[in-house]
Amino acid sequence: MSSVSDWTLPGAQGETMHGSTHLPDGVPLGAILLLHGFKGYKDYGFLPHLAGTLTHAGFIVHRINLSHSGIQHGHGDFDADLFERDTWNRTIEDLHVLCANVDKGHLAGDGRGTILMGHSRGGAAVLAAAGRHATDGALGALRGVVALSAPARLNGLDDQTAAALLAEGSLASPSSRTGQALRVGAPWLQEQLDDPEGHDLSSLMAAVQAPVLLVHGTDDPTVPATDAVRLAQCLPDRVEVHLVEDADHVFTTPNPFAMTAAPSPQLADAEAAVLAFLLTLPTV
Repeated sequence: MSSVSDWTLPGAQGETMHGSTHLPDGVPLGAILLLHGFKGYKDYGFLPHLAGTLTHAGFIVHRINLSHSGIQHGHGDFDADLFERDTWNRTIEDLHVLCANVDKGHLAGDGRGTILMGHSRGGAAVLAAAGRHATDGALGALRGVVALSAPARLNGLDDQTAAALLAEGSLASPSSRTGQALRVGAPWLQEQLDDPEGHDLSSLMAAVQAPVLLVHGTDDPTVPATDAVRLAQCLPDRVEVHLVEDADHVFTTPNPFAMTAAPSPQLADAEAAVLAFLLTLPTV
């Protein structure tokens, strides 16, 4: 019978990462690292259901809260200090550490290569990590990458907001879920200004060596479906795009959502597209 267990591991800069591992029955078909979006977390919305679907099909799935997500396990409050200090570099470094842990056997894997999967900001993160480290160590041996509802840029701030963030040192980003007055720290933007090439998602996408699937809802009010088309144009020979009709940013799924609940038609469509893609990936 498949099982779910929680764990902790040190991140790239020492802070703790938290995760939940789904182990399938029998011999696994592969190992997936599943990353949430901005102000999301590993137990958010459709993510546990997606993990359960993929585990039932035979995959190991690790749902991840990275070191600066600000959440440990469950649906609790954010650690506002960790959240404010999060940056793209920290995220990508943590993903590198996680892939290395799978390769070394500290996290469950089957030796067939790791698959990165992420939603929203997490989708952009897995694409950026796969491109930045396309030939580097554990991330250079990826078997595939899946981005759900991913934006086509790492920095979506307008000039006025960006200037205010740098001048004030942080930017208010309240959580509607918890009511907390969360903030994004200036280092998030400053590192992009210091290294624009390392944060150019179009260029990073073009460098990805693994097959890529982009899944996006046609009625996404947060990130338009045209972003998936823009990203696909950066890697036309190794990318598939699946548009889910009438789906919003979270595939019409509430938060929280039980892993055993019946999915919306939109979530079922997205999950079927992900599974079909995964089953086509060559083994390593």
